[in-house]
Amino acid sequence: MRYAPPGLCVNDFALLRDEDGTYAVLHLQGPWTAEFDHLRMETSFGRATSTDLVGWQPEGPVFGTGMPGRFDHQAVWTMHPIRHGDGMAMFYTGVSGLTAAGWPLQSVGLAYSDRTDGTSWRRHGNGPVVEADPRWYRTGEQMAWRDPFVVRDDETDGWVMVVCASDASLPVEAGGCVAWASSDDLQHWTVHPPLISPGDVDELECPVLERLDDGSWLLLGSIGASRGFESWTAPRLRGPWTRRGPLGPTGSYAPRIIAAPDGSRVVVHTTPRQVGLTDTGDRCRGMLAQPKSLVTAEGSAPRLEWWIGLNEWLGEETVRPALHAVGDIGISEPVEVTLRTDTPGGDRPALAVGCDGKALWITAGSTQLSETVLTEPAATLRILTVGEYVEIYADNIFVLTALCYSGHAATWTALSQGNEHTIPVRPVRLPAPHRDDVSAIWPGPSRH
Repeated sequence: MRYAPPGLCVNDFALLRDEDGTYAVLHLQGPWTAEFDHLRMETSFGRATSTDLVGWQPEGPVFGTGMPGRFDHQAVWTMHPIRHGDGMAMFYTGVSGLTAAGWPLQSVGLAYSDRTDGTSWRRHGNGPVVEADPRWYRTGEQMAWRDPFVVRDDETDGWVMVVCASDASLPVEAGGCVAWASSDDLQHWTVHPPLISPGDVDELECPVLERLDDGSWLLLGSIGASRGFESWTAPRLRGPWTRRGPLGPTGSYAPRIIAAPDGSRVVVHTTPRQVGLTDTGDRCRGMLAQPKSLVTAEGSAPRLEWWIGLNEWLGEETVRPALHAVGDIGISEPVEVTLRTDTPGGDRPALAVGCDGKALWITAGSTQLSETVLTEPAATLRILTVGEYVEIYADNIFVLTALCYSGHAATWTALSQGNEHTIPVRPVRLPAPHRDDVSAIWPGPSRH
């Protein structure tokens, strides 16, 4: 249901699908540490494969840092592989070192493979193929030039690349933007002024472009300060772009769009974990969460909904305690749903979800973990727990997530207007319950 390689955390990633329908994920990876040194620890891309975007099999590293003295010898960050001829071309972020003040110096490199499964990469030359242009972007302290994403141009026979950058005309704390460049051959690029520069964003990371069925474009971008991602739409690549607001709640990050086995568009994203698997542990780079359906109805903002491909991983309804489960509840008045109790068979909530119509929150005991205010009162909630990970869908739309390492599995109960009733749940079947990664997730507090 989630994925990280054994003993490691996942950060930004890319998804590809081979001719036989096999999916591969290439991802940044590093150890579990509270103070994560991405210059010394994100030095290779991991790879895993799947047939359904849910159960992942780790396959080991497939790409690493360059030779000493090259533009990518310090670290390699976010990548984007695309089909090229009979094989693939991969654009990736290279870090050559640090500025005097300790800021990473970033540029974009290119590698090729004659395969389509995400392996066997060879670098194109010894230098980057595109760098920040100081006419529009910061190039020294507080610079950004990373997370490339490449698509076919909708106006020429060439290509367009979008990049996370820093707008030199704005203060650093508000200069997060999406830069863009164009190319006829993937090797020589012309940098242009920002494609999107909101003016109120510190970092606009991991930009993703997707052409929709009507020929218009969708752009997703991760917002550093909010630790969520937002969406923009445009009739053509060069704009004008319209900001559509948050698409994923706080905690969901670095989205990627891909066609699911059923042909529908889904979004896969990362979510954090906590060091030591405790509520007091520092947040750290985490894992892949399960896919969500991407809905782009005409005249409304994009949204993420429950993906029906997950239903085959759900068991029959039960009222027995389940640590990994999905439950549905109708909302007609304020309600609190207890998912775990502080002791086995206890009656005090250790993990609960509350809703009064528009306000929605997740608590661990007396601590509020996350909250949101819905644009419209919710009629139904769907709650997913996979170990410590909690997701909530309001009227089928993904709206809230949290991590909670407290409590013991319990029968789910809903308390409303002084009346309590049991909520049936469908247990979640884990893809690899015995493997030492997030498929073998937190088993709950030990029983003493």
